[in-house]
Amino acid sequence: MSQRFTTILWDVDNTLLDFDYSMRNSLKQCFQTVGITDSEAMIDRYAEINDIYWKRLERGEVTRAQLLVGRFQDLLTEFHLEHIDYLKFKEEFQENLGTIYSYLDDSLTICKSLQTKYKQYVVTNGVAKTQHSKLGLSGFKDVMKDLYISDEIGFNKPDKGFFEYCLAHIEEKDKDKILIVGDSLTSDIKGGNSVGIKTCWYNPKNKPLENGYQVDYVIRDLCEIYEVLGMFK
Repeated sequence: MSQRFTTILWDVDNTLLDFDYSMRNSLKQCFQTVGITDSEAMIDRYAEINDIYWKRLERGEVTRAQLLVGRFQDLLTEFHLEHIDYLKFKEEFQENLGTIYSYLDDSLTICKSLQTKYKQYVVTNGVAKTQHSKLGLSGFKDVMKDLYISDEIGFNKPDKGFFEYCLAHIEEKDKDKILIVGDSLTSDIKGGNSVGIKTCWYNPKNKPLENGYQVDYVIRDLCEIYEVLGMFK
């Protein structure tokens, strides 16, 4: 009996690794550097601004360069901290982000357990330097067959060009044998839909499914991927 899937495309941030944890702790270090210790309100606001910028990037309304700088300019201006060098702040944040990580649902163990039966790839919109560092330190770089990072490819998820690049470079050519797993409807699921591959929405917070997306599977814990794949742990 043939396998249901041979190939898994994994999103990273808030799928395999807890991006919110990394973001909050990275920002906390940045604020401590400039002498701000009570930074929780600013971190919460940054999360909102950052999400808005990434959604705008996905829609093609801003460039990656505008996103990487604009989110910090907006934050520091809003809190009347224009005296802080936002470029240095940005650089420290990206450095921190590449070294601070936390696994979701024992994700590394799960990916390791699938390594002999499935070809696994990373598909991420993150900054290349940051993602290479984080994926190397966390151990995922040793588990994945390759890393597809939008910063290096030149297209951002969910752009069809990003996914066409990935499909052109992976071994499996039968789209029915390829599964993308990710937490974002607007990035991972929409991108998977654009090229006709199967989609698995990682939805631990049980969010409602919005109209316009074709989701083949929904999981609330990464260990449920075994059932999606038609295998047993």
